[in-house]
Amino acid sequence: MLKQLSLYVENKKGVMRDITSILKDEGINIFGSVNHNDGAEYGVIRMVVSEPERALESMKAAGYMCRMVDVMGIELADEVGSLNHLLGALSDSNINVDYIYLSFNRDSARPILIMHAADEDIYEVESCMEAKGFTVV
Repeated sequence: MLKQLSLYVENKKGVMRDITSILKDEGINIFGSVNHNDGAEYGVIRMVVSEPERALESMKAAGYMCRMVDVMGIELADEVGSLNHLLGALSDSNINVDYIYLSFNRDSARPILIMHAADEDIYEVESCMEAKGFTVV
């Protein structure tokens, strides 16, 4: 299981740069990130970072509204159809996925799908995916 930092931010110029500057100054690496602007005024930035607890503290100290969320990372083969295969396995297991985004494994250089399934027990989802032959990180 991975820890994801979710930040609720104003949709304005320079916000992402401010956030990445704070993380850079703290020596925290971003492994994967996605930005969702759900409206004209506010959005959500989701990211998996090297030191999630320290990143959370730093963002709160800078005045950002944020929280920590459990997400799962599943390593994929870097080939056509890998994502479709994984999504099929999730669907066959009746697992509802809220959102996904990609990162990569720095050791194996393979893609990692970061996923959140709100109504599911993350430990059960991990066990299910491992039983189907997927590598959970």
